[in-house]
Amino acid sequence: MTDPYEATSPEGALSRRALIRTAGAGVLAAAAGPVLAQTAASPAAPPTTITNPPRDFSPRGAPTTYFWDPDVIAVDPSFNGLAQPNASIKRLWTGGLWVEGPAWSAQGQYLVWSDIPRNRQMRWIEDDGHVSVFRAPSGNSNGNSFDFQGRQLSCEHLNRRVVRYELDGSATVLADSFQGKKLNSPNDIAAHPDGSYWFTDPPYGGQLYEGAPDAAGGPSNASGKINPRLGQLPGIGLAKRELPTNTYRLDPSGRLDIVTTEQQVPDPNGLAFSPDYKKLYICSTGKGPGDTGPGGKGDIHVFDVGADNKLSNQKLFADCMIDGINCGPDGLRCDVEGNLWASSNAGRNVGYNGVTVFNPAGKVIGRIRLPEVCGNICFGGPKRNRLFMAASQSIYAVYLATQGAGPG
Repeated sequence: MTDPYEATSPEGALSRRALIRTAGAGVLAAAAGPVLAQTAASPAAPPTTITNPPRDFSPRGAPTTYFWDPDVIAVDPSFNGLAQPNASIKRLWTGGLWVEGPAWSAQGQYLVWSDIPRNRQMRWIEDDGHVSVFRAPSGNSNGNSFDFQGRQLSCEHLNRRVVRYELDGSATVLADSFQGKKLNSPNDIAAHPDGSYWFTDPPYGGQLYEGAPDAAGGPSNASGKINPRLGQLPGIGLAKRELPTNTYRLDPSGRLDIVTTEQQVPDPNGLAFSPDYKKLYICSTGKGPGDTGPGGKGDIHVFDVGADNKLSNQKLFADCMIDGINCGPDGLRCDVEGNLWASSNAGRNVGYNGVTVFNPAGKVIGRIRLPEVCGNICFGGPKRNRLFMAASQSIYAVYLATQGAGPG
């Protein structure tokens, strides 16, 4: 098997001196001053994402020999029962352009994710860690998930639609329009036990890097100077954005209903149900290309889900501000205890990218620091006790002492 670090990462060029330098980072960490506020109490403090030089997460980096991973942080004592003390964060693969939408197939024992700009889906196999191209082209897919029958669901930026890959190998277009108007660029999706699918529809696919801009005159191509058909198959690049940024419920009958409007949750992104499916969490992110709506503020909203599938009692669940820094949420997942795990995009604020964990009351109880912006997450592994994190160019994973709720 090809070493993914040799083939796709600068880490493949690590020298012996680099390894020695990393191994000695614990000594340097002790002298790093205030930046090591959480680990500097011990002269043997291990390197982390915030040390200089920073921790090396690759298989060739120094092993994590400490009982508690220094980048798994218990903000509240309640998090101690969720983290697995003797497990460390591992980088499983690197080499993507912008990886998103990790989803776990319990039947196939593999992880699938989207490499959006490369228009492909990748697969990591549990038994030997092999990574290969799973599906190409993928319609510049973003969010992926699996339903209660083990079928993969994908949100396609390029084709502005939601598709389901059937067990016989065929594919079904579940939704591509609402009231005769094309969807924007479905982003993330969650299956409900009643057979319905709930998905968000922000405008992020309307850009060259992750899909196709609008035809000339559309919101993401108002000047008409961009040719959205370049490099595309026939029929792509002709659509213009027609709808606000809504969240939808697709009934098993095929009926598509709006569950939240752009005014309620502008630019909706990740979404997740509570373990009992009585609450729905939706995060609101920043404005997309050509977006003239209110735009998100980088926060998370929660709704009560009624027996009639209507949402009510909207509340601001979390503003995602930590130490004055917005840890912008994207992908969301709940564990079986009802805690919400949210990916964190804090930009250049080293030490705040990764995952933020909230209890059901919206209090931050834990954080996982990664060396890259994290876009999405999912629970997986045979016991569903491993958190997989799609972060910029790489896939990371860490074992936990809890399990994810619902299918992958």
